[in-house]
Amino acid sequence: MHTHVTIIGAGLGGLTLARVLHLHHIPVTVYEAESSPSARAQGGLLDIHEHSGQLALKAAGLTDEFRAIVLEGRQALRVLDRDGTVLLDQADDGTGGRPEVQRGDLRRVLLDSLPAGTVRWGHKVTGIRALGEGRHEMTFADGGTVVTGLLVGADGAWSRVRPLLSAATPGYIGKSVVETCLFDADSRHRAAARAVGGGMLIVPSPGREIFAHREKDDTLHAYVGLAEPREWFSAIDFSDTATATARIAREFDGWAPELTALITQSDVAPVLRSLHALPAGHRWDRVPGVTLLGDAAHLAAPNGEGANLAMFDGAELGQALAAYPDDTETALTEYEQAMFRRGAETVADDMPRFDSPDNTAHGLAGWLREQGE
Repeated sequence: MHTHVTIIGAGLGGLTLARVLHLHHIPVTVYEAESSPSARAQGGLLDIHEHSGQLALKAAGLTDEFRAIVLEGRQALRVLDRDGTVLLDQADDGTGGRPEVQRGDLRRVLLDSLPAGTVRWGHKVTGIRALGEGRHEMTFADGGTVVTGLLVGADGAWSRVRPLLSAATPGYIGKSVVETCLFDADSRHRAAARAVGGGMLIVPSPGREIFAHREKDDTLHAYVGLAEPREWFSAIDFSDTATATARIAREFDGWAPELTALITQSDVAPVLRSLHALPAGHRWDRVPGVTLLGDAAHLAAPNGEGANLAMFDGAELGQALAAYPDDTETALTEYEQAMFRRGAETVADDMPRFDSPDNTAHGLAGWLREQGE
């Protein structure tokens, strides 16, 4: 007999877990605060890594469905200096291990793989209390309650489940990004489209950088990074699109116009994303009947691994629970010990800090060439 699993959060990690549990005939319900799958835009491109995200999708039996949504050519990479000089221009030759997909398309694949009713939409958790012997009661915004013998927090950075295990809270990393989008880029924003190329563009500099992806439907999605305290951004009225755009663009005075166009020619209002992380090496002592995955467990500064790790966590947890049908606590212990190591290893890398004087286009291009050798 398997314990019914209750998952809070219908992101990629929670849905991967639900899918793996379903394949192993383990009863599962996912509770999601959003009212429907289309209630919120699901973000931009994700590169799905062969050593993590792709393994998770294999465990979920969804490799073919994943391959069907891959955007060909998007593994191309360009590194430009601030004056527009091209320092690295790598084509997508189809041999890379990190194919790109739209986050929303991947979420749809996972949702479509689950039986109807597995995800309960419009269920925002407002409180959780321990009942003893590994059982927990969730209270939702509509006043309803659910009691479960196995609770999984897949509810992201500001997890409502995490306090059952840990007092840690995410801290601001000293950097925020402003998101912009340019539509019909090849016909309406030709200079910016040429700069971005067919895949990803990176323009680094100390404390200021621009990332951009070419998404499907001829859209350029840019992430404009600035190393400033939260108070600096609070002084900008982002409800006033023209003023906010001009203020952010001013920080990139002197950059090539085809690069600043990714800010000034946005077809949507700029969206501020403050970046947070949990303490490095975050872990907790085993608490019966509850665990975490993804950002709820190991939120880190953006490094291209977050979604991949969340899905891998979900697959690993699902397989552990299937391997120990009569011993949930052993399954959770084995999963958590491996997940703690995985999260700590992913945070460590040798790239320069964003606000470091060494965060330059020449430095990044050289580092990337070394990685390819």
